[in-house]
Amino acid sequence: MEQAHILLVEDEPFLAQVVVDSLEQLQYQVTHAWDGHQAFGLFRTHRFSLCIIDVMLPTIDGFTLVEKIRQLDQSIPILYLTARTATKDIMEGYRSGGNDYLKKPFSLQELFLRIKELLRRSYSLTARLPDAVFIGQYTFVAHQQSLQLHNKGAIRLSHRETQLLQLLYDHQNQIVERRHILLTLWGDDSYFNGRTLDVFITKLRKHLKLDPSVEILTLRGVGYRLVC
Repeated sequence: MEQAHILLVEDEPFLAQVVVDSLEQLQYQVTHAWDGHQAFGLFRTHRFSLCIIDVMLPTIDGFTLVEKIRQLDQSIPILYLTARTATKDIMEGYRSGGNDYLKKPFSLQELFLRIKELLRRSYSLTARLPDAVFIGQYTFVAHQQSLQLHNKGAIRLSHRETQLLQLLYDHQNQIVERRHILLTLWGDDSYFNGRTLDVFITKLRKHLKLDPSVEILTLRGVGYRLVC
């Protein structure tokens, strides 16, 4: 496996230097950006394995930066590193395309573990990018985050919706345990992540409701099954 190249976007000089030095000691290649504008320029011209992004940044805030990154790359893992810990901020982080959310202050050991897990999941989830597949009468293109029914306008899925639908599709007509989904996509099965999963299941059901042959069934206490 090639050396992972990490983009760190952090405007606090001391913290940024500590993180860069620590990650380089672990043999990661690290590129540091001070603000959102510089970070997006670097992302457009370099190939990264993972992004670590603060939310409160000069020029372009972290949420907006991630939305711009997701327009170019739907699969790269993104870890928010921020002092904004209100539930609405965490939800906004996931909505905008983040994969994980580490609250300041944090331990370097926890940061290392989160990075390792995100990279592991990224390599396994993006080992293959399928062409268009059919879910009932819908056409699903994961790498374009697109879901379309006949000649109606395509539905633009979020990064997390895409991952979840892909996982359910890979096990269509089979039960996918709730805990398996949480560990695969979020890395842990905490109560908060469980509630977030409920939100995304509801969103997918709304997207799929125009084809009555397609249904995401809930098996209470067990998991979900995509019937199509």
